[in-house]
Amino acid sequence: MVVMESTKVLNLTQHSATPEQIAQGVVEPTPEVKAQIQSLLTFEELPGPKEIIRRATRLADIAAECGVEAAMIGGAPYLMAELERTLLFGGVNPLYAFSRRESVDQVQPDGSVKKVAVFRHVGFVPAVTQGDCWNYIAELAKEES
Repeated sequence: MVVMESTKVLNLTQHSATPEQIAQGVVEPTPEVKAQIQSLLTFEELPGPKEIIRRATRLADIAAECGVEAAMIGGAPYLMAELERTLLFGGVNPLYAFSRRESVDQVQPDGSVKKVAVFRHVGFVPAVTQGDCWNYIAELAKEES
């Protein structure tokens, strides 16, 4: 999914959106909602399927309540698959941020140079759906025939 300028993308991650992400339509929830999101994304105990489904459902509900078309997601890998499905079922497109690592030289007061990795937001990667998989298989079949 190419994110259009008018697309509102809810930040459903634990982190604050970067200026580049905000420029591409990412919106931050209210501080109260952000605290809920952070709590839902933080696991202190080993979760079972019911807990994963409960949290994914609540996160998807938050996105629906915010009236967005898409949500930038990230967190525990065992939660993301269920969150993708739940968001899609609710009509919200799950997106992952894609960043490019740049090496930046920082000159120190003593004249030495410190290399620092800076991550620059480049765009969004949409979650791969079952339909995407079937389309890919169909394309491969066409190429082979």
